[in-house]
Amino acid sequence: MRYIGEDAAERKDVLNELMTAYGKDVWNFAFSMTRKWDQADDISQEVFLKAYRNLHTFRSESSIKTWLLAITRNMVLDYRKSAFLRKVTLVDAFKEQASERSAEGEVIEALAVNDMWKQVLELPYKYREAMILYAHHQMSMKEISQLLGVSEGTVKSRLFHARKKLADRKGDDQHGPDGLNG
Repeated sequence: MRYIGEDAAERKDVLNELMTAYGKDVWNFAFSMTRKWDQADDISQEVFLKAYRNLHTFRSESSIKTWLLAITRNMVLDYRKSAFLRKVTLVDAFKEQASERSAEGEVIEALAVNDMWKQVLELPYKYREAMILYAHHQMSMKEISQLLGVSEGTVKSRLFHARKKLADRKGDDQHGPDGLNG
């Protein structure tokens, strides 16, 4: 990435380049972590606003994509901690119980390219996060460990457990609810 000065026009040009190049990655990562369309929209906007305000702090120690995904992850964590989210999630839980099929469920189905990605989206948060960064964003173990602030061994462990859960679910599906084939 080129050097970013204090010139506002130059910073806006760089922001447009970032949004064009990485907008889908940021939104997809936010959606896969929140599983909510509107939150992914909000988080994506916030990520690029934060990136715009902090372009001068980017030190090229990682790729620009890794930097943006790290900002995205932090925004997702902030959303998860907020009282507003807890209140909205509680309301959403009641809505889902009241209706047979939620809009969120339909969006997840529509966006999941195949059954495996549907299964990945249902994994516990820490396994889902590692699997998406590795498989979808094709980040290295080192990049993932830096982004998540954990050791490479922890990343490997999370990926192992994610794969094991996916394999266990696949095995359960093949054997049916009573444990028999068919």
